[in-house]
Amino acid sequence: MSAEFPVARPRRLRRTAALRRMVAGTRLHPADLILPMFVKEGITEPHPVASMPGVVQHSRDSLRKAAREAAEAGVGGLILFGIPAVKDARGSAADDPDGVLQVALRDVIAEVGDTTVVMADTCLDEFTDTGHCGILTESGDVDNDATLERYASVAVAQARAGAQMVAPSGMMDGQVGAIRAALDADGHADVPILAYTAKYASAFYGPFRDAAECAPQFGDRSSHQQDPAGPLEEALREVRLDIAEGADAVMVKPALPYLDVISQFRAHVDVPVAAYQVSGEYSMIEAAAANGWIDRERMIMESLVSIKRAGADLILTYWATEVARRL
Repeated sequence: MSAEFPVARPRRLRRTAALRRMVAGTRLHPADLILPMFVKEGITEPHPVASMPGVVQHSRDSLRKAAREAAEAGVGGLILFGIPAVKDARGSAADDPDGVLQVALRDVIAEVGDTTVVMADTCLDEFTDTGHCGILTESGDVDNDATLERYASVAVAQARAGAQMVAPSGMMDGQVGAIRAALDADGHADVPILAYTAKYASAFYGPFRDAAECAPQFGDRSSHQQDPAGPLEEALREVRLDIAEGADAVMVKPALPYLDVISQFRAHVDVPVAAYQVSGEYSMIEAAAANGWIDRERMIMESLVSIKRAGADLILTYWATEVARRL
């Protein structure tokens, strides 16, 4: 039971900044944030990503510097994406011990130690000459089971390079189980898996594909990523499967268009739930701010708070360092 107006006046608790802060039901912390970072083989200076103002393809030196700055700001984790100089049909550079991503993992871990969690994206699209997430059949379809063998090998290479968490993003059936078995067999039973569990075939990924140089050379990823109009039960089935296969945390991607999915994950699982505030979400806010149409800082914070309120424990965001400093 509750009182009614004029006795009940909800505005009383909104009257001052101190009151609002005291009763806030959603709180962000720097440790909640994970910074995606791109590193490109063979460059000596960072390359700006035109469609993502403020984001760059890092050189080895600039990656170490940016990682150190993020760690000093209190960012909870870093997730690395590698862009090799040479690509081929099987993404050979992805599990090369001296490949760009493995070198980057060693560099960053040497720089930040255990002050933040250093993780790796575990996929092939940045490494294949087709831009697809796996091995293709003669007809041009992604071969799910052949791709699992590659993911397992890539995850092991990343763990050997020091990755403190691996994050399979290809949406292949059975990817978590295949990676868990391979890691355990190689002596890496303590390396957790952050599964991209509900990754939708979204138009919001466009700028990322510029940053990671991984746009498909033909077709799209609708055969394996989830349909934006698909039923919620499909996402819940995916999360049950991933947890049964050994996922230590699960992710929804993108974040803002799928707040309902984040909320349902939080209600149904007992592992950490992550959400990826993807490149399109980032670039829309940056573009609107550059045109003077919005209050940039307020919109950044409002977008992150909404993701947190929906139930995300962890948020992957390109603003991680900036927001961590502000917090």
